[in-house]
Amino acid sequence: MAWFDKLSRGLSNTRNSFTESMNVLFRRGPKLDENFYDDLEETLILGDMGFQAAEDIVASVRDTARRKALPDAQAVMDLLEDSIAQQFKQAERDPFTDLPSLVLFVGINGAGKTTTVGKLAKIAKDRGDAVLIGSADTFRAAAIEQLDIWGERAGVEIVKRERGADPASVCYDVIQRGEETGAQLILIDTSGRLHTSKDLMRELQKVVNVTRKRSGIPVSVVLVMDATTGQNGLQQAREFNKSLDLDGVIITKLDGTAKGGIAVAVSRELELPIYRIGVGESIDDLQAFDAHEFARALITG
Repeated sequence: MAWFDKLSRGLSNTRNSFTESMNVLFRRGPKLDENFYDDLEETLILGDMGFQAAEDIVASVRDTARRKALPDAQAVMDLLEDSIAQQFKQAERDPFTDLPSLVLFVGINGAGKTTTVGKLAKIAKDRGDAVLIGSADTFRAAAIEQLDIWGERAGVEIVKRERGADPASVCYDVIQRGEETGAQLILIDTSGRLHTSKDLMRELQKVVNVTRKRSGIPVSVVLVMDATTGQNGLQQAREFNKSLDLDGVIITKLDGTAKGGIAVAVSRELELPIYRIGVGESIDDLQAFDAHEFARALITG
């Protein structure tokens, strides 16, 4: 199945919810008045796009509709895709293909960090890149075991330490091993932690600072976020970004929510690019993010 078809299918819950709300608007009549635009803004907000993004999208649609003298509400649908796509921050570089590169993955437990690391390692290895995985999640034995499985599947070396080891020192070891082996792409998993825990966030700051100072190649700190957490996920992203100065986001489990608009809110509010999105369990269900593809899958499928 082509990627767009998978993306469209993965966003079907969000699209169906959005389409249902839009149909209600259209049944009221074709008139493009302020009531229509107010209701359109409300529909976007209810889809978790966030107030500011919804307001900007509607303002853009309203201005273009007036300038082009569009005849009715149905014609506005064609403008929505571009308006939504314009809300996303564009990435200056792709840390997974613009090599050499080191990527440090952060986020709360259950967001899908370890699985995402494994999938991206397999994709890069299959592409022919020299990949190294680092397991800096020294709290969960399951995380190390999970990475071991992915490492074996992909044929990628994993650098790890005993449970309870200092995660910053693990990152130091990973970077050193990467230099010894000539790794082009280094992917480091970190332990999940609540953004509300000041002590754990301080420890993560140490991990990030050590990695950025020690690495001789570009470092990207990437938040892995579970789309099903909605506005809670946005709050998590705010706190992680404030503490760690994030470079970008990967959003997983978009197929499990009716509020996929959270992707718009996160990128728009935090001015962060979305590097990858996940709409399923298989490796092929994790792909590079394209704003126009996403908007089209969200609106029309």
